[in-house]
Amino acid sequence: MAGVIVKICGLSTLPMLEATIAAGADMAGFVFFEKSPRHITLETARELGRVAQERIRKVALTVDADDSTLDAIVAALAPDLLQLHGRETRERVAAVKARFRLPVIKAIGVAGAADVSSAAAFREVADILLFDAKPAPNAAVPGGAGTVFDWELMRGYSSGDWMLSGGLDPANVAEALRLTGAPAVDVSSGVERERGVKDEAKIAAFVAAARKGGAFF
Repeated sequence: MAGVIVKICGLSTLPMLEATIAAGADMAGFVFFEKSPRHITLETARELGRVAQERIRKVALTVDADDSTLDAIVAALAPDLLQLHGRETRERVAAVKARFRLPVIKAIGVAGAADVSSAAAFREVADILLFDAKPAPNAAVPGGAGTVFDWELMRGYSSGDWMLSGGLDPANVAEALRLTGAPAVDVSSGVERERGVKDEAKIAAFVAAARKGGAFF
């Protein structure tokens, strides 16, 4: 591989998107989940999607969305990939992939070794598995909310394409890559100056650190 793949998620404005493209990230993630501070409307998705077209791979993140919701999102953003970040079953992931004929990223919450093992159930239906810190049982928003899980759990993991997420930032991404050998990383809160607001300098620093940290690929 030429290097680690970098995804900046939770983009909601044109300056955030332009900073992500300028930094050289591979994927731009857009959140469609109203409980999230990073949620964008379909109108915003159309605007950002036009700017991103053919400049960076667009990822639409949803949480247990139904078909009609996904239809509207795909029509507005024209994503290159769909990210399913809820409690979607293996069957639901397969159905989404078949309906939209787009690569699917399935998020897996990790708190222990059993969670990593459970990801095998999705390997044949998802194109990429994204390992994130498991949220608290009653959390309003899925995902690790900027928390780190034990990276040792991922050491030597080599079952297909996967991404490391959860608590990454410019200061720790190189170490995370060294420990896990992850082929791709995903960040959201780790490049923000306040909740939901990305910092252009942090985006650039994260991408640079990930490229340096992934130089062994």
